[in-house]
Amino acid sequence: MSHPTVYLQGRTAIRVVLVFGFAYFLSYAMRAINAVIAPALSTDLQLTHADLGLLSAAYFMGFGLMQLPIGVWLDRHGPRRTESALLLFGAVGAAIFASSETLLGVWIGRALIGVGVSACLMAAFKAFRVWYPAERQSQLGSWMLVMGTAGALSATVPVAMLMPLIGWRAIFFGVAAALLLAAWILHRGLLDVEQAMASNEAGQKTKGTAAAKSSARTDTGYAAIFADPYFRRMALLGAVHQGGFMALQSLWAGPWMITVLGMSVEQTSHVLFLFNFALLIAYLGLSWWAPRYVAYGQRAGLPVLKVVAVGLTLAVLVQILMVVLPYPDSWWLWIVFAVAITVTTLGQTHVSLAFPTSLVGRANSAFNLTLFIGAFSVQWGIGLLVDWFAAQGWDGAAAMRMAMACYLLLQVFALWRFVREWSIQAPAIAL
Repeated sequence: MSHPTVYLQGRTAIRVVLVFGFAYFLSYAMRAINAVIAPALSTDLQLTHADLGLLSAAYFMGFGLMQLPIGVWLDRHGPRRTESALLLFGAVGAAIFASSETLLGVWIGRALIGVGVSACLMAAFKAFRVWYPAERQSQLGSWMLVMGTAGALSATVPVAMLMPLIGWRAIFFGVAAALLLAAWILHRGLLDVEQAMASNEAGQKTKGTAAAKSSARTDTGYAAIFADPYFRRMALLGAVHQGGFMALQSLWAGPWMITVLGMSVEQTSHVLFLFNFALLIAYLGLSWWAPRYVAYGQRAGLPVLKVVAVGLTLAVLVQILMVVLPYPDSWWLWIVFAVAITVTTLGQTHVSLAFPTSLVGRANSAFNLTLFIGAFSVQWGIGLLVDWFAAQGWDGAAAMRMAMACYLLLQVFALWRFVREWSIQAPAIAL
């Protein structure tokens, strides 16, 4: 699929971002909500730390398993139809989660939620790559993450306030209704845009040749992507750092505040609100700063991957302080961590621009798959490590700190590999 000569502008361009943003808002809220409802889930369903990690990771498993087929569907059928259809599965999953009485039942429900929202960001990236100019990609990506982080904010203090009033089951029934609404808005609200852009694009390519090339790329797309040394370099970093951050944000940040820092559930919800609010402001700042000062391709500015390396180095140093300073006042380190970790979105944009538009759905989805493999592994792995250290006689706070220390060693290794392989560059940046 080649770039159209005319890109979206004005109200239509804003409408597309808002429609995709609403779905991603819900996706991110579902990713983060277990950090707040974890105590209630553990009590109601009698869950261990490992059970809780496995349950939360079910979202990432469902999400990750869908990434490779989603890439093909996005390139063949477009973002509107792909995402609106999948959101229906998310609505069913939320209803199952709300009505289940066993670990297996809520696990299936959460996995289906992951399946349902698995295209929310990749569908947006596919539409942005084809319908907007390349120089706006990092800004659009940051805007989506702003809306996603707003979803994470909605899963902190608002959820904590609703929990005593209606309980977590009623909240998830409400989520099911919201996901149905998002599916309808996507299916109906973007139909005219998709038709107009498809018509415009059809006039820009030679039918027979383009179709043959598209077919060939469909057959070899994933093989070429996973074989690319640049992709493998970025995938390891993304899985460990970005995926691991997703695991912390969506679950372990909450238990850390309660178990390690000794906070109450209410205090934890307020810190998580500040944490996600800082993340939102940082993404907003990045959406302004990156297009002006960060270099993609031949454009002047700070080399994007060096910015990523510096930001992640700061994130690692802050996490080290979090482990060695287990005091209530150290909660502010999570705020600094949230600001530093936002550089990972620059790396994700870099991957999106490194492959042709006919492969961008698969390239983005392949990279996203690595993120969610990392998120699943870190989320469940920390739970297993906490229980293991506890079985060796460590108290809860010490066990959680040791589990985090193990994850930090993995981060240091991934960052070292990323810097060591500096000579491996992207195949082509589309700017």
